[in-house]
Amino acid sequence: MVQEIERKFLVTSDTWRRKAKGTYYRQGFLSTEPARTVRVRIAGERGTLTIKGKTVGATRDEFEYDIPREQAEQLLDTLCLRPLIEKVRYLVREGAHTWEVDVFEGENAGLMVAEIELQREDEVFERPDWLGREVTDDPRYFNANLVENPYRTW
Repeated sequence: MVQEIERKFLVTSDTWRRKAKGTYYRQGFLSTEPARTVRVRIAGERGTLTIKGKTVGATRDEFEYDIPREQAEQLLDTLCLRPLIEKVRYLVREGAHTWEVDVFEGENAGLMVAEIELQREDEVFERPDWLGREVTDDPRYFNANLVENPYRTW
């Protein structure tokens, strides 16, 4: 079993951009139930199918599989819930960690969040000056919930 330990924060400035390279993401959900989410994603040229369990603290089970891009496109276009999640993900190195900064587009335009994956929930990490309030425990910021309740409607 693979577990993901991830913490999520709002982003308060654009100073991280000078160190970043972005990739366009298009993703959708086949299931957004709290006990399990099933996500289809295209990131650049890569298609994936991801199954995630319920989040407890900052940890959840995660299973991810590569799928052909054409199949991912078909799933996104025909079976995934609407609206799709559109964003550009930037990788930003700070200290010993790489942050994923997501700048959302479409129905979630205006939202910027930063995520860090950790080895342990209590792992110490360098907190960049562009990092704002932690939202790890706020379900409004889960990508699966941004489908049902897009940021523009808040």
